[in-house]
Amino acid sequence: MDTLQNMRVFVRVVEAGSFTGAAQHLNTTTAYASRAVSDLEAHLRTRLLNRTTRRIALTEAGERYLQRCEQILAYVDQAEAEASDAHARPSGKLKVHAMTSFGQHYVVPAVGRYQQRYPDVQIELTLAQRMPDLLDEGFDVSLTLATNLPDSGLVSQRLGSAFSIACASPAYLERRGVPQTPADLAQHVCLQMVTPVNPPDKWTFDGPNGEEVVSLGAATFQVNVAEAMVVAVAQGMGVALIPIYSAISRLRSGELLWLMPGYTSQQMNLYALYPSRQYLDAKIRTWVEFLRDELPSTLAADQEELRQFART
Repeated sequence: MDTLQNMRVFVRVVEAGSFTGAAQHLNTTTAYASRAVSDLEAHLRTRLLNRTTRRIALTEAGERYLQRCEQILAYVDQAEAEASDAHARPSGKLKVHAMTSFGQHYVVPAVGRYQQRYPDVQIELTLAQRMPDLLDEGFDVSLTLATNLPDSGLVSQRLGSAFSIACASPAYLERRGVPQTPADLAQHVCLQMVTPVNPPDKWTFDGPNGEEVVSLGAATFQVNVAEAMVVAVAQGMGVALIPIYSAISRLRSGELLWLMPGYTSQQMNLYALYPSRQYLDAKIRTWVEFLRDELPSTLAADQEELRQFART
């Protein structure tokens, strides 16, 4: 038995004053309307309506039940309207995860611009160097960097790509010399940034001769956040692979120098991941679309600026 639908029929019968009037309003038959109310009464073991051939009248129990039905149906209608509105109009809380450094440099500024366009969306951003379980942890969207995505059942949208560059401080290079190729790094102190997308024991470069892999020895320093690595390299502790979005402000100031400008780290793809494509909430849809429109040009602008910092 569809109790909710039978409640609707019961309320309509009372409002219309007859089964026939209710049936006409609901575009159904009088027999269906009568059976719906009878099913309710059988379910409740209570008579709701007294019937004669000419009229109907609520029983005392029917009056009380009518009030509850009207309240329940009003709540259901409100809930359905809110749910439908969520599909059509961006509003409510949007829980977003992003990799720490990328999120700090690109996602936080994007949040401000997005909310100017969609002020009814409240964004809760979590920055973490790991790939969360979206369903268990309740995230709507995760922004992650990876060469390839594992088969997770999540919907993915590619938003662009990024890479890292080898950097060192002027003071370090004065002491140790300037590496010209990845092979020269064997003679240098290589600091290691360990994240889910950075293996701890090797660096992979794309260069004039294609892909080159450098095996690293024991690290004198490891850290899992790019901003911390930038500080270490600026202090002259060694050479490190640093994402360009984390390095570029120190390149501007001269605290860091870009080494081997013909070589960059392996390209990493930026993906937006979310649980489902069907009946996608408007705030998720518009957030992903906004990033897809904005991020490629922002990433490209940083990569274009990088060219002026090439050191041979």
